[in-house]
Amino acid sequence: MAGEEAVSNKQVILSDYVTGFPKESDMKIITGSINLKVPEGSKDTLLLKNLYLSCDPYMRGRMSKLDKPSFVASFKPGEPLSGYGVSKVLDSTHPNYKKDDLVWGLTSWEECSLIQSPQLLIKILDTNVPLSYYTGIL
Repeated sequence: MAGEEAVSNKQVILSDYVTGFPKESDMKIITGSINLKVPEGSKDTLLLKNLYLSCDPYMRGRMSKLDKPSFVASFKPGEPLSGYGVSKVLDSTHPNYKKDDLVWGLTSWEECSLIQSPQLLIKILDTNVPLSYYTGIL
């Protein structure tokens, strides 16, 4: 679409399901691209610049192929990991979020993320503490 600027977007991808302890080879960093505008016609969608990403213990279980249903699905090989993070809104079609708002919640392990279900994001109102504190105690 005219007027959209595509930029490079580094992502941490799960290469394959993990067995045993995770190894560096179980993940890879790739560079894709992303437009700096929410696609035209998208409703309640946010484009985020991820500032801080949290690496939490529960993520290890999501790296394995699960044989039984779980409260959270496995990561899919070839797709970015996801977890909690702190992000800045670059563009929004959601009435409750505007450009430059700070949020924390579920996002992908990439430089910028397009979030089509922002109900798992919370606006950061208190910036009197370092933003990294919002990722948790770990």
